[in-house]
Parts: sequence; structure tokens; C-alpha cells
Amino acid sequence: MSDGFFADNKKVRKVEKELLRMGVALLFMVGVMWWSSSQFGEIHNHLFLVIAAVFGAYMAVNIGANDVANNVGPAVGAGVMTLTTAIIIAAFFEAGGALIAGGEVVGTIKKKIIDPSMFVSPDEFVWAMTAALFAAALWLNIATYFKAPVSTTHSIVGGVMGGGIAAAGFSIVSWGTMGKIALSWIISPVLGGLIAALFLYIMKVTVLYKDDKLEAAKKVVPILVSIMAWAFGTYLMLKGVKKLVKVDFTVAALIGLGVAVATFAVVKPLIATAIRKLSNDRTSVNKLFAIPLIFAAALLSFSHGANDVANAVGPLAGIYDTIVSGSMSSSGKVSIPFWIMLVGALGIAVGLLLYGPRLIKTVGSEITELDAVRAYAIAMAAALTVILASQLGLPVSTTHIAVGGVFGVGFLREYLRHKRRDEMLQDEQNVIRDATDKIKALSLQLDELEAKESKAEVDYQKIISIQKEIDSENDRVKDAEKEIEDVNKANYVQRGFVTKIVSAWIITVPVAAVISALIFFVIRGMML
Repeated sequence: MSDGFFADNKKVRKVEKELLRMGVALLFMVGVMWWSSSQFGEIHNHLFLVIAAVFGAYMAVNIGANDVANNVGPAVGAGVMTLTTAIIIAAFFEAGGALIAGGEVVGTIKKKIIDPSMFVSPDEFVWAMTAALFAAALWLNIATYFKAPVSTTHSIVGGVMGGGIAAAGFSIVSWGTMGKIALSWIISPVLGGLIAALFLYIMKVTVLYKDDKLEAAKKVVPILVSIMAWAFGTYLMLKGVKKLVKVDFTVAALIGLGVAVATFAVVKPLIATAIRKLSNDRTSVNKLFAIPLIFAAALLSFSHGANDVANAVGPLAGIYDTIVSGSMSSSGKVSIPFWIMLVGALGIAVGLLLYGPRLIKTVGSEITELDAVRAYAIAMAAALTVILASQLGLPVSTTHIAVGGVFGVGFLREYLRHKRRDEMLQDEQNVIRDATDKIKALSLQLDELEAKESKAEVDYQKIISIQKEIDSENDRVKDAEKEIEDVNKANYVQRGFVTKIVSAWIITVPVAAVISALIFFVIRGMML
């Protein structure tokens, strides 16, 4: 059969998979529509509540498709987890975080973007929030299609702003708050990039540049893993379980310190034992971070579900409260019924399972090449930047932080490559020469053993041992050749992705706002 036949079959299968994904997503939203219409059919203006529930489900699906990649993408790109494992872990912990630790009370007007008292009527508020939900979800859908990880918080902020302006004019917007959000476009990726680059540089100087990498790793890795435990313990207390336990930074930091001390006590002997079975190369050092990165991905997913589910259910909760009570909440805050939290949690999981791989691959491998050490640096940046920013009162985006961390490790590698290019090439060539000489010597020993005339004289254990040594030296050659290839690359960071992603970040709020305003005008035109 011709190549064209197989190519056509491949295209058909791709279309079939896409239609299947769309069908499952639509089935979830139809289920939400059926349930909400059956439960609230007697409520006045219940049609808008049903529409809003569907849009909330659509928003949650797109959060799962776009935003969750930042939590697990680096670990997948580093080869620590398979894509399937990452999706299962993230879906479970995202949904768990949303249901267990999702905010009991959420500001329906995200970060006080607009003044709800300026709406002429409760109906206009409902229309504006409905438009905001649909606009934010639509923009996330577009961004996901073009493989651009964007901030879901900024998307809903833009939607709320646009709906508010369409309803009551520009004076309804808190422009001071919007200025802080615009500032976060710069703060988030820069902080994330700097912190990720700093930790990667520490790893390079203290371990990877050392002649005896294993001995250095034995001392340094338990400390670095303990710092990670402190960061995630503190991060989880501040951001992940705030509904269950509310603590200030000092208490959270002390709890994190306790987790770090316990982690150090457990990890130090485990690392010492693991090192005995490893060879003195970068690949072995990477293996030491595999399990910590899996925990990091799970904890980031849990905290993300607890915090960002509000982007889907906050406006929906506001719509529900306004329709049921017939008036707007004066404080801009309402309790979220369990069914709304469930819509958000399940929607995020569905979106991740159906469309998550697209952005996970982008964050994990298409922007720059990652390994476990680099992924560790990015995970540290995600946790520490949120902790630092929350204490300084700076608005940050977890999406921008994580992607900024990916940029940071990539650009640091480029800088160090230019600075140490000749030295690095010479080091790797020496490794290849040394390994090649050892392989020749071992091969001669192997030939001598296998040349024994009597089988009784053959030392099979020795042959197996030598073969393992040869395999190990061959791995060293491959690693060195890979390093040489990396050093000779033009760029470690794909400039096309940088331009596309940064552009998407800049236009997220205005585009979501314009779409929301247009949708509001359509709704008002239909209702009046």
C-alpha cells in the first residue's frame, strides 16, 4: 500500500480521537445542564442558572486542559513520570484539592476587580458574570489550541472586567487592582525564572561540576530535598489547606521546618544507600530526584485545585446566590454549594484527562529540554515564588511562575554554555576517551575469558561482571556524546515558544475583556 494510504489513515484516526474528546467534554457539560435544570426548574430565572452552570463546567474543563500542565509538565519532560501517570496523579490531586480544601467562601468579584454596587439591577450582574465565565473559558480554549499556557486567573479577571465595563462603564473597574495584575505579568515569570536558575546553578556548582559527583550528591542532595520539603510544607499550609486550617506565615514556616527536618532524617541514609549502586555521572544524580519530583507534582496539583477552582466556580456561585436570593451580595462574597464545587473539581479532572497532554508536552519538553535536576529547580521556583510573593503582597500567577522557571533554567544553560563551552567540550571528550580505553581493556579481558578451551575453566560470574562494566562505560560514552550535542546547540530555549507564550500572556486580560463585553451585549440585546 502507498504511503498516502497510511498518511490518510493517520489523519482519520486523529480526527476520530479529537471527535471522541469533544464528545466526552460535551457529555460532561450536558450532564451538568441536565442536573441543574432538574434541580432548579422552579426557581425564577432558572434558565440563566442552567446556562451559567454549563459555562462554569466549560471553564473548569479548560482550566484542566491549560493550567494543570504547569504542575506536572516538568516532571514528565524530565522522564520522571510517564504522561499517563502524570495525568492520573494530577487529575486525582486537582479534584481532591478542589473538593477537600477549596475555599469555603470565595469573592465572586475576583480580587475586587469591579464594584458590584454599580450594576443597575441583579439581572445585569448575572448577565455580566455569565459573559465573564464564557469569555474566559473561550479564551483558554483558544490558548490551549495554540499550545500557549496562560493564566486562568487573568482570563477570568479579564472576563469580569469586560462584562462590568459593558454593563456600567469604565468607572466600575478598580484600576489600581488592574495595575497590580499588569505588574504580575513581569513579576511572576521573572521571579520564577531567577529562583529556578539559582537552584539549578547551585546544583551545578555543588554537584554536577565536581569530579566525584556521587560524593558531592551524598552531602548536598539531602539538603536540597529537605529545602523542597520545607517549601512545599509551608506552601501547602498557606495555600493548599486554608479552608481546613488557617495559619499565618510564621506557623506555616515552622510546620514546614518540621517537615524538612523529618525529611532530612529519612532521606540522608536513603541517598547514601542509593549512591552505592550508581555510577559517577549526571544521569545517576538525576535519579536521586525522581521520587521528590513525584511528590512535588502531586502537592502542586492539590494546591492548584484548592486555589484555582475558584476561577471556575466563583462567578457561578455569585450567579447562583443572586438568582436564588433575588439580590446581589453586598460584600461580594458568597458561600459555595457543594454541587458547584463538584462541577469545578470534575471539570478540571475531565479537561486534564482529555486535553492535558497537549500543554504538558509543551511545558515539559518543547520550550527547552528538561531533566530531573532542572525540573527540581522549577518546582522549587513554583513553591518559593508563591510564598515570597504572598508575604510581600505581590500579585503573581502560578502559570507565569512555572513557565518562567522553564525559561530560567533554559537561559541559564545557554549562558553557562557560552561561558564554559571549550572547557565543557574538553571534559566530555576526556570522558569519552577514558571510557573508550576502559571498554577496550575490558573487552580484551572478556575475550581471554571466553577463549578458555574447557567450559569448566570459564568464570561466568566474572564474564557477567565485566559485561556490566562495559555496559556502564557505554552509557558514559552516550551521556558524554549527548552533552557535546547539547553544548553545540544554537539555543537551549526555543525562541518561537517564548515569543508566542509571552504574547499570549500580554493579551489575555484585554482579549478576555473584549470577548466578555461582546457576549454581554448579545445577552442584553436578547433579554431586553
